[in-house]
Amino acid sequence: MKSSLWREHVLPFTLLLGVLAAATFAGDYVLHRFNLVWVGRYMGIPGTLLIIGSLYYSLRKRKFVKAGDPKALLKMHEFGTWLGSLMVLIHAGIHFNAILPWLATVAMGVNVISGMVGKMLLNQSRQHVQGERAQYQLRGLSKSEVERAVFWDAVALGAMTQWRKVHIPIFIVFAVLALGHIFSIFLFWGWI
Repeated sequence: MKSSLWREHVLPFTLLLGVLAAATFAGDYVLHRFNLVWVGRYMGIPGTLLIIGSLYYSLRKRKFVKAGDPKALLKMHEFGTWLGSLMVLIHAGIHFNAILPWLATVAMGVNVISGMVGKMLLNQSRQHVQGERAQYQLRGLSKSEVERAVFWDAVALGAMTQWRKVHIPIFIVFAVLALGHIFSIFLFWGWI
């Protein structure tokens, strides 16, 4: 049976994203159900700190810092940003109080999705397409027949390779909007 790029790579990605959404709705529901909405208001703080802490991996990857095992830091980055994003999403809840926090939330969501694309889909998909090419070559297909057989998977892979062009600029937009939101909270709470 022919393996499917969708079944092996896109579906797990979609499920992980679905778990994030379901956990967000469940967390918001629980806070409302037990009259603990005030807890959600403060979940943005540890969530933001987790996201900031996970950026250490990016600094290590770009050699701004030298300490730390890159593989362990990548796992910390993935877990920290996922958990931090969950906390920020629960913090945002289903409330629409102001546009700035929602813009920051949308930018964070796009950034999380682009990071997940890079992690889960790109490497696995590249391996999938290379494996398919190798299998077709072993069957004796010509180069043009091999390329025709993997065409749609290769097109999907080509589109996914563009994720880096989105991930970092979206993170910058998210960071600016989040800082604007944090500044406005400090301003309205009279902390500055």
